[in-house]
Amino acid sequence: MERAVAIIPARGGSKGIPGKNIKPFLDIPLVVHSIRAALAAETVSDVVVTSDDPAILEVARLAGAIPLLRPIEISGDEASSESALLHAIEMCDVCREVQTIVFLQCTSPLTTAGEIDTVVRTRERHEADTAFSVVEVHAFLWEIAPDGTGIGINHDATQPRERRQDRPAQFRETGAIYALEKEGFCKAGQRFFGKSVPVVLTGATEIDLDTPNDWIALEAFAKAWGRNRD
Repeated sequence: MERAVAIIPARGGSKGIPGKNIKPFLDIPLVVHSIRAALAAETVSDVVVTSDDPAILEVARLAGAIPLLRPIEISGDEASSESALLHAIEMCDVCREVQTIVFLQCTSPLTTAGEIDTVVRTRERHEADTAFSVVEVHAFLWEIAPDGTGIGINHDATQPRERRQDRPAQFRETGAIYALEKEGFCKAGQRFFGKSVPVVLTGATEIDLDTPNDWIALEAFAKAWGRNRD
């Protein structure tokens, strides 16, 4: 199979966790975890890190990634990840010949090379436009009406509460890994287009690194389960 190019957007600004993308997670800068996983994946040939922050780009370069300075107009809080991906595809020679782009988010530092390979190979096997990582969830979701009343989203609250094993399987997008058919993505300008295939990663964690509490919880989980990396 043809190998893909992984692109990791990593902006310098972070309000929830200042300096997040190069803050040490398990004693390694956060972005380096994703770089190492991508470089170790059999399906990935090159890794591009796109950032507006020279410090992040230097860390990425030392870790073996191709650093790409992102223009200021697509670096603000309102800029989409898709805009960074499209810029990287346009600017990086390594993206020219590949058919698959792997979009990784470095806020999922426990992503493994094997998980990346699974998502990429699933896209190819199903001839999908997008394949993306998901985990099974069992939560009962609610909306709150203007009058304060709870409205069941994925369950009927007027009926007896179902047992977990009796409910249909439901899945949450992890946001960690997306394998995209390059030409279709460039035309659509968004990560979901055409045929999208969820890829269930049974061992993936569900913690997103958005707050300091998330950071503490995920580091503690990694240490408790022996997920530390050298």
